[in-house]
Amino acid sequence: MTHLQKFQQKLESDRAALISSAQNTFYLSGFRYDDGYLLIFPSRAVLLTDFRYEEAAQSHADSAFEVLCPKRGMLDAVRELLLEENVRDLLIEEESVTVALGERLNQKLTDVTVHKGASARLKALRVIKDEGEIAAIAAAQEITDAAFSHILGYLKPGVREIDVALELEFFMRRAGADGIAFHTIAVSGAASSLPHGVPRSCPLERGFLTMDFGARVGGYCADMTRTVVIGRADAEMKRLYDTVLKAQRAALDRAAGGVSCRALDLVARDIIDGAGYEGCFGHSLGHGVGLDVHEDPRLSRGASESAVLLPGHVVTVEPGIYLAGKYGCRIEDMIAVNADGSIRNFTKSTKELIEI
Repeated sequence: MTHLQKFQQKLESDRAALISSAQNTFYLSGFRYDDGYLLIFPSRAVLLTDFRYEEAAQSHADSAFEVLCPKRGMLDAVRELLLEENVRDLLIEEESVTVALGERLNQKLTDVTVHKGASARLKALRVIKDEGEIAAIAAAQEITDAAFSHILGYLKPGVREIDVALELEFFMRRAGADGIAFHTIAVSGAASSLPHGVPRSCPLERGFLTMDFGARVGGYCADMTRTVVIGRADAEMKRLYDTVLKAQRAALDRAAGGVSCRALDLVARDIIDGAGYEGCFGHSLGHGVGLDVHEDPRLSRGASESAVLLPGHVVTVEPGIYLAGKYGCRIEDMIAVNADGSIRNFTKSTKELIEI
């Protein structure tokens, strides 16, 4: 069953949904564009765009979609289609519709009742990845792993943080990625204590170098973090690194279908806290990955008691320890829950401490 068909099953017989966000239009139609809408009825689907995308949409969008290029405004066309189908209730994406679009909808669709709810329905679908999505994520991570192997031969004293980030990005694009999954992190020395630090124009500092990066393939993201040492690690750095690695391996060993998202976070957190680093692991253990690099579910101490790992979930497992003004370390793999509840780890790169 296609993504469109799954979504149509979630629509009431007397309602339609207007999809406007780029990620959800791609998820439902298989065609990436940024100027237009999808109008979804329980048994009909319309892709509205303009002349620039018409030919490409007809070639690449799911064949179940009618491709229309309205001569007048697109929302005028939406209104006419709703009247044609005798539908007066319209769902919108409550998490992404802007105030400006909301006002335009109210002005154009005066005889239609607009409801929230499309975002929630799509989020429930997108959290469970099908075989095609899993294959795209695996391909993205394969390129990401190759980029890490490549960068190990590139790192040397005098190279700038920004050069490391760019080299990773260039390699992934050359290797076949659509693009990068998110802004690459490559921070060294004292800056490695910043979980989402921005690469600087300065040469790599001695100490930890944390690199968080990922390729995008077929629209789907990979996400991996590895921390290496520029120079030689002292005893405390080795202890910190080993603690992060121990926490990550323990969480990976515990991960399985049906395991509580909160409990999994606590597995890693208890190890880090117990080693004397309480308060130094400030973010959650992990998050879902898909078309967006941060999706549900969340492996977090704030997750609900009912939140558990399910077949089709793809999540990161990324504990870290950050000593403000000194250094930090994070190790991140990306895993999927198989149909039988077992775990597939997409990430193949070594996690042993590397000194350069």
